[in-house]
Amino acid sequence: MSDVIVRVAARGDGITADGRHAAYAAPGDTLTADNVVVPGPHHQTPPCRHFPVCGGCQLQHLDDASYADFLTDRITGALAAQGLTAPIRPPALSPSHTRRRATLHAEAKGGGLQLGFSEQASHAIVDLRECWILTPTLFALVAPLRKLLDRALKGRARVHLTELDQGIDVLIEGTIADGLAIAEAITAFCGTNGVARLAIDDGIGPETRWEPEAVTITLGGVAVPFPAGSFLQATQEGEAALVAAVREAIGDARISADLFAGLGTFALSLPGKVYAAEAGRDAIFALKAGAARAGRAVFAEHRDLFRRPLISAECDRFTAIVLDPPRAGAKEQIAQLAESKVPVIAYVSCNPSSFARDAEILSKGGYTLDWIQPVGQFRWSTHAELAARFSRQG
Repeated sequence: MSDVIVRVAARGDGITADGRHAAYAAPGDTLTADNVVVPGPHHQTPPCRHFPVCGGCQLQHLDDASYADFLTDRITGALAAQGLTAPIRPPALSPSHTRRRATLHAEAKGGGLQLGFSEQASHAIVDLRECWILTPTLFALVAPLRKLLDRALKGRARVHLTELDQGIDVLIEGTIADGLAIAEAITAFCGTNGVARLAIDDGIGPETRWEPEAVTITLGGVAVPFPAGSFLQATQEGEAALVAAVREAIGDARISADLFAGLGTFALSLPGKVYAAEAGRDAIFALKAGAARAGRAVFAEHRDLFRRPLISAECDRFTAIVLDPPRAGAKEQIAQLAESKVPVIAYVSCNPSSFARDAEILSKGGYTLDWIQPVGQFRWSTHAELAARFSRQG
């Protein structure tokens, strides 16, 4: 007896029609009676030597077609749980080797330093010797960074790497040894490897050790200051897909709001006048500085939208509202939007479940979910993102 894998569940297991689960199975694979997976037409050979141990990827065994279907199924299932349906477009997938930001773990162990992603559901570190998701520029820094940390790191650290306009931003959350020799080694490492900034956070906030030129990230054609550890969309391709979907959703809105604006990924790409609200002080000040320097019509406000959401009367001032909340969604703000008269809402989400919950609230408030654009910028992971358009008639 054998069964065919019909879909991939949210955590990455393949599932047969009668509910049997199998790890690392793709749709079209066959699961035998003794639970052996026989590869089918959508099962590809994982390209990376670290798969499946490395926690950076869970789905390298899926080809592009089945990976796209997985993203669509995640969204369809979340909507169905709320009694909703919507037109879902083909997912926009970021290619391999395009991840421009990553958080690695480092630890001295076994006479050397290990640097890489954690194993799945473990604190053990996979010492990266190749990577199919990081950009070549980011991965090229791994070996020299391993050498530096082997000499300088005390204990364990988290290392945040981000590609910026001037080069790579490095933020080390951990303790680095003191002394002139270590300081000189850091300077040599940065100068040799095209590092734009290196900062160390030993528990009391980032301290910059290297930044020959003020670092920025270009968003919507505007160079925005980049505070250490700030959020940035994972790939340029993913950012472009999300921005394009938002622009399509709101059209030529004369005055719009960008809620949970961050550094201005969307605010700086919107037409007309824009109000931007963000709870992160450093992020909103960076957005304000970048917009002012570029002469953009953006009014940026430091505002916690969980504690103080825009009330419905404030929302009514705008011809369109864009929101990109964290994974928990925006239940408090959505409740106000559901009572508003805003004609169009563009909702960007990194969590189909919280999105579907919020979509159900908007639907009960009289909004129509017009379409959803899935975006797969965390390639080969179970992480699904989307942009959606809601409209109110009359």
